[in-house]
Amino acid sequence: MESNNKQIWYKEARSIKYFLHRQLWHLLSLLILVPITWFFVAPSLGGSSWLGIKDITWFWLAVGVPIVHQVIVWIVFRLQLGWARLSKIFGDLDILVWGLFFLPLLIGRAITLIGLANANSNTLEFPDRIAIIIAIILIVPALYTFWSVFRYFGLARALGGDHFRISFREMPLVKKGIFKWNSNSMYSFAFLLLWAIALLLDSKAALSVAAFQHTYIWVHYFCTEKPDMEMIYGKKE
Repeated sequence: MESNNKQIWYKEARSIKYFLHRQLWHLLSLLILVPITWFFVAPSLGGSSWLGIKDITWFWLAVGVPIVHQVIVWIVFRLQLGWARLSKIFGDLDILVWGLFFLPLLIGRAITLIGLANANSNTLEFPDRIAIIIAIILIVPALYTFWSVFRYFGLARALGGDHFRISFREMPLVKKGIFKWNSNSMYSFAFLLLWAIALLLDSKAALSVAAFQHTYIWVHYFCTEKPDMEMIYGKKE
């Protein structure tokens, strides 16, 4: 296992400097995005609740879960890239263990948004028929993206498998399904499902948080994933 770990990590990533690379921009983005989101959401919050949880609590859960999720992804990805830390601790179970952390947080993003939308329903002031039509238009590429991920990309690779296995780094780019049209479809289209949820449940607060989550995932891309990909795949050039 030790010899395999030496192949996984990169010497250039084995420093606090790279571990924190672009994370100041990550923090600054949050300091801008969260207040802006609150500005749009606050007027629509009126103390209503769903499942006994108040709308303001659902709001902070719907904002907080994505933040926790993306901070954990940053820490794990950088620990893997520089030190293969999860691989050294869990061996061949590293991706499985990672998935047990990653997937509940990913699902939690949608669940907390649904909770907010139900607690804040009937606040969008948007014609129902038009909202439904727009929601369906958004759902189609989102579902096609999920199908393409499972059919052509694979769950392990989608979890960031190239931080864990050399074999994933050697695979060719996926050019089938929705990836034929957009190589970054998971960020571009999958998050449209959150917008659709907000529209179908007629929630202004949920629509604002959907915008926050969709914008914030691109912060992750530019601050964490893109530099990592440049290091990993730049090695082939």
